[in-house]
Amino acid sequence: MKILISADMEGATGVTWPADVLPGTPQWERCRSLFTSDVDAAVLGFLEGGADEVLINEAHWSMRNLLLERLDERAQMITGRHKSLSMVEGVQHGDVDGIAFVGYHTGAGTEGVLAHTYLANSLTGVWLNGARASEGLLNSHVVAEYGVPVVLVTGDDLTCKDAEGYAPEARKVAVKDHVSRYAAVCRTPARTAADIRAAAKEATALAGRYEPVVGGPFTLELEFDATHLSEVATVVPGVAVSGERRVTYTSGTMYEAIRTFKAVTTIVSASVEEQYG
Repeated sequence: MKILISADMEGATGVTWPADVLPGTPQWERCRSLFTSDVDAAVLGFLEGGADEVLINEAHWSMRNLLLERLDERAQMITGRHKSLSMVEGVQHGDVDGIAFVGYHTGAGTEGVLAHTYLANSLTGVWLNGARASEGLLNSHVVAEYGVPVVLVTGDDLTCKDAEGYAPEARKVAVKDHVSRYAAVCRTPARTAADIRAAAKEATALAGRYEPVVGGPFTLELEFDATHLSEVATVVPGVAVSGERRVTYTSGTMYEAIRTFKAVTTIVSASVEEQYG
């Protein structure tokens, strides 16, 4: 049995503000250990639950945040950027039996600690077939096309609530409770590691490949905080302005949809000026 861990950082233990997750800052250096602790706890739990292999995919920012040397020696990790499926890279090879979303967070324009969707700012809302979408929701549709269930989600309490909508059977672990976008009531790493480990052990029983879900077409609508960003986004074929500061596109599969989404956000992020956005 093989488990894939998609590891993001905003939903990690103790993380509450931008400097905690921005590579190169002293706070980021400190929080890397907390992030690694969460991921390693999941690794240990899955192995105890009966998994034969655990592969970690780095999914935050530069995708070079986890401390490899502090992970259990039985784990393997994909680190670095420019991957075909970005946050869920590795799910496409037909050998993954379950996926965990560790360190996840809520979506742009919603309540939650460091809430956003792909872009830290600029993107103020994402809707998938009319429903507001988080990264968890988007990625759950991607992995469903490969017949892989989401078995574990960790993050703040609102992230766990969000996950009830796209992975109701998955085990959830809240490592902190939302106070504001930049504040939370945090549990200690010793406690969260124990909670994640126990949940991952239980979650292993939920793993098991199923028939791929073909749920398209998928229509995504994106809202930005400036009109020039919606105009820039239309450089991507198939993307059209749908309203003030909004664009939309439709894809036949979620694989195509998430790759178009990545192209749009990459172009938009390159079009943001330092002071005025």
